[in-house]
Amino acid sequence: MTTRFDAVMLSYDEPLADKLHARLQRVLGIRVKRLHGVQGMRRAYRLAAELVDHEQFLLADGDFVLAAEFALSAVEPLADGVSMRVWRARNPLNSLVYGYGGLKLVRRSALRELGDAVDVLAALPGRIEFTADIAGTSRINQSPYHAWKAGFRECAMLSGGSEYGMDDTETAERIAAWTADGEGEFAAFAVSGAREGVAFAHEAARAPALFDKLNDPRWLYARFTAGHGEQAIAG
Repeated sequence: MTTRFDAVMLSYDEPLADKLHARLQRVLGIRVKRLHGVQGMRRAYRLAAELVDHEQFLLADGDFVLAAEFALSAVEPLADGVSMRVWRARNPLNSLVYGYGGLKLVRRSALRELGDAVDVLAALPGRIEFTADIAGTSRINQSPYHAWKAGFRECAMLSGGSEYGMDDTETAERIAAWTADGEGEFAAFAVSGAREGVAFAHEAARAPALFDKLNDPRWLYARFTAGHGEQAIAG
């Protein structure tokens, strides 16, 4: 199949990443390149830009389940001045559907000029567009730790102030959904993480440099095991 786009999966330690990578290739009908285990999110995104041969490429996280009906042939190129398009994803634990964990179409040149932001891709130059279309599911609950980390990072960033310009009402609604009682495997860990993420944001408001810890996988894992390690092992 000839396409105008490359595709890359960016994975770190997700247990289902191999299977989801295979699914991406099967649904898209093209080879999906893979960047795995890179320390540092900014570095990983910049390296992803060097893997591709086309200026615009699809980018999926290691926990993204692409919908079987997604049609690569229907994807339109980014317009001038747009650095990234984000498709929405379903959250399997709290029924939220928004850009969190969604599929992206991004410019290689924009990633090479990536600025500084806690939510790393919010620092792309140019405009970011969000489509109403749903491209799949963000399978955040692959383990107790991954569920906790998803809730912790997202609610810390939401509580710290959306870097995508989300209004206060929408932000509050999303935090409320993350911190309510979820349903599904490891939902309790995601809820605990979300509530702890809100508390962390209040703590970091007094020491903004702490927000950088949200992109440090070793720090995140240590924080999880300090508070939930025994519970996770015991089930």
